[in-house]
Amino acid sequence: MRPERVASETLYNGRVFSITLDTIREDGHEYSREIVHHHGSAVIAPQFDDGTLALVRQYRHAAEKYVLELPAGTLNNGEDPLAGAHRELEEEIGVVASKMEKLCEFYVSPGFLTEKMYLFVASGLTETAQNLDDDEFVEIERHSLADLTEMIRKGDIEDAKTIIGITLLGFQANS
Repeated sequence: MRPERVASETLYNGRVFSITLDTIREDGHEYSREIVHHHGSAVIAPQFDDGTLALVRQYRHAAEKYVLELPAGTLNNGEDPLAGAHRELEEEIGVVASKMEKLCEFYVSPGFLTEKMYLFVASGLTETAQNLDDDEFVEIERHSLADLTEMIRKGDIEDAKTIIGITLLGFQANS
């Protein structure tokens, strides 16, 4: 039986997420949890015909450095993850995909965050044009799967969603 939420107080409402303080009752005990609510994200591994993958390098203020990562973006409220993946792929990389396959979905940090990421591999890519948001400044880089795997091993790629995506693609390539 799932614990019961007996109270929830909104502490913050922002553009990308909100925070509540929830009171939970479990086995006769009550405790509080601060929960960050997020609509979820689509993550895309764009795979070109030559076998390279497109990633974006962008400044991440929380990490205080430029990070190389698979393109991704927040889903709009109620947006289908596949539709979000197609939208984000064209916005960030400037391509559309004739094929989009879901590799997995995962919670980012389920101890306090509701965000679920939906990871797709995109192929059959056709170039269009980037359509970045006003606050997005990205540099596109293309690398082979082997090079990306080595970059993970060396610590040059530190982003979890990217590590998961590259690792899963490596498993697929070796099976």
